Amino acid sequence: MNGLRVAAVAGMTMLGLSLPGWGGPPVATAAGAATTPFLPTPPLGPPRETVFYGHAKSLVRKGGHWELRVDPAEFLSGLTAQRAAAEDGAIRPGEPVPNDFYTRDESHLLLTFRVPNGTHVTVMTRGPKATLISVPELARALAGKKTPHRLWEPQAGFWIRVAGDTARALDQQYMP
Repeated sequence: MNGLRVAAVAGMTMLGLSLPGWGGPPVATAAGAATTPFLPTPPLGPPRETVFYGHAKSLVRKGGHWELRVDPAEFLSGLTAQRAAAEDGAIRPGEPVPNDFYTRDESHLLLTFRVPNGTHVTVMTRGPKATLISVPELARALAGKKTPHRLWEPQAGFWIRVAGDTARALDQQYMP
């Protein structure tokens, strides 16, 4: 009976080590970097990186890093936008949404993310055109201060790429 138990435990251990992201050697990612074998990956855990839409409310220096406060929202298009806008009373049922998108922003509760100094930040400037700016310049723009690049749509939201509690990229959405 002990031999059977040992075989069962050994089998379960081998199964556990063979699951993606659980034990075994580091796994190479699409970028070629090795990841830890101890953190689960989908479908066993959350994705290592997520992208969401939100309105950047502030970006302030705290100690040795920046902190971004964001009001997350849903940027919807097509049928999804039309039905959501009708349900929210923004349009009458059957009407198209302006510019084929609708932003649903229900809670207005803010999230906080760390933003490293070299984070990729793209904003819409005069033209309109996408312009790469620095994190400190975005902080000044969000605070209403003068910057070298005037934002075309200061109220427009951002697509924010996040890994854990850290923003990896912020790209402002053009709003016609």
